[in-house]
Amino acid sequence: MRYELAIALLSMSILASQTNAADDWRTRAERTGYRETSRYDETVAYCRRLDAASPWVTYTSFGRSPEGRDLPLLILSKDGAATADAARRSGRPVVLVQNGIHAGEIAGKEASLALAREIAVTKSLGGLLDHATLLVVPIFNVDGHERVSPYNRINQNGPAEMGWRTTAQNLNINRDYMKLDAPETRAMIALFNEWQPDVYIDNHVTDGADYQYDVAYTLDARGDTAPAVAEWIRGVFQPHVRPALEAGGHVVEAYFELVDGKDVSKGVVFPLLGPRYSNGYGALRNRPTILVETHMLKTFEQRVKAHYDLMVETLREVDRDPVALRAAVRAADEASSAIAGREVAVAYALSRTPRRLTFRGNAYRHELSEISGDVRVIYEKAPRDLELDAFDGVDPTTTVVAPRAYLIPAAWTAVTERLKMHGVRLERLSDPVAVDVEVYRFEKATWSAQPFEGRHRPAFTVVSSRERREVPAGTIVVPTDQPLARLAVHLLEPQAPDSFAAWGFFDAVFEQKEYGEHYAVEALAREMLAKDPALKTEFERRLRTDDAFRADAAARLDFFYRRSPYWDERKDVYPVLRLMGAKPGRTAPF
Repeated sequence: MRYELAIALLSMSILASQTNAADDWRTRAERTGYRETSRYDETVAYCRRLDAASPWVTYTSFGRSPEGRDLPLLILSKDGAATADAARRSGRPVVLVQNGIHAGEIAGKEASLALAREIAVTKSLGGLLDHATLLVVPIFNVDGHERVSPYNRINQNGPAEMGWRTTAQNLNINRDYMKLDAPETRAMIALFNEWQPDVYIDNHVTDGADYQYDVAYTLDARGDTAPAVAEWIRGVFQPHVRPALEAGGHVVEAYFELVDGKDVSKGVVFPLLGPRYSNGYGALRNRPTILVETHMLKTFEQRVKAHYDLMVETLREVDRDPVALRAAVRAADEASSAIAGREVAVAYALSRTPRRLTFRGNAYRHELSEISGDVRVIYEKAPRDLELDAFDGVDPTTTVVAPRAYLIPAAWTAVTERLKMHGVRLERLSDPVAVDVEVYRFEKATWSAQPFEGRHRPAFTVVSSRERREVPAGTIVVPTDQPLARLAVHLLEPQAPDSFAAWGFFDAVFEQKEYGEHYAVEALAREMLAKDPALKTEFERRLRTDDAFRADAAARLDFFYRRSPYWDERKDVYPVLRLMGAKPGRTAPF
């Protein structure tokens, strides 16, 4: 009897100890009944505790913010592989989870801390590391995270206070993946280059309408996604993860937007997000990239659980068949290295042909607003399924034939520096060469009146020509026989929506720097007319047919100046050359 009592008391003591230990590891969200989220210092302290408690966890940082905060990083590995080299030697896939790129959308942070605890401390999910190394960025936009207010997100249901959408420099870093203006983005891409993750997860919370879905995610198999990765998404990931989430009680759909924000019945679009965004950028790097959007009007607890469950199911899928994932990524890298001479799409549009979708919405009604004077939509909590048009097909709108290499004059250092930040392989021309190249000339250039992400973006058309050019030694060569070739094409083809040219890196070429005085051009024009009958005919035709030209003295003189040897031959000419033939001469690593 005494023995049985002793055993019972010991069991109770162990249970109480386990319960207290579990309580001691609760996150701030859990301790407060999901009313609050942890601040930066508390988050870092929790990460350090995980490191101290488990040999599976390493806490470090991967950069600094403009306000001087470390960018925190957790590395989880069963064999303690705390470096990228060690992870590569293990042969296990690397999964990178990123939270708080928009720091008010912070449910993913709380979910990630809880997941790390269950993997490495309680070990209830320790098996998720059997075939994976997990990297967790609990907060990406750390400065925005600390701009705390209960008023930062008007349409979000909790927590009581949260951070701000943009960085301390007021940049939205989920628009910065190509131009790399923010120190935080540069640090993230350096982390990406170092670890070469096989899966990239970016946790967000939606804006927009009210509906039944608690989680949407974009894991695109369209557009810029490499065929091998698209096949993995369609054949391996989607058939397992989405059904598992739905079996767990979640209402799931691919990420969508309403055609008309005030009228759900007009349908939904499934946008193809370009490479300025995390998932579009990941696609160009040949990696399955999941942009997760939990629903802002669900409770904070529901959102945390949705993020948690999606990460768990993703890791289970990686664990189920790591070989298929690594093979898909490797095949995509190899295919990207062989794109020279092939047609590559650099811009897309959604197809106008819809499919029918049973949309899991909520009831809603309209009424005229005496405040705005417009119709307002009022959502009700009663579920209402609707049969809608859904637009998810994509068609290429701009394509190019990938060159053998791009040639960048050494003077354009801002461009070459960012290419190096992206991890694109560069070489330097050792000797001057004469080569046949394709040249772009810009026409009809205009600029946005308002800045977008700190830049006034130009719009233009381009005209291509073939020329023989003398290319000096020191010119930077960007070969396309490399895994990041598709990324290089999107950065260096000016027609691409997120190219360096489209973000204003080459704006100086549009500026006229030398001018001719009127009296000097008058004399030059008379001399040109006397020597060139065809020019005289063209000038007279313009006078007859173009009233504005005829009335504009400066335009009439400019007609001659632009056709004279004094005109700047580099104005409006894209300085990056396309080399279609063999790579020129000797090169050295840059």
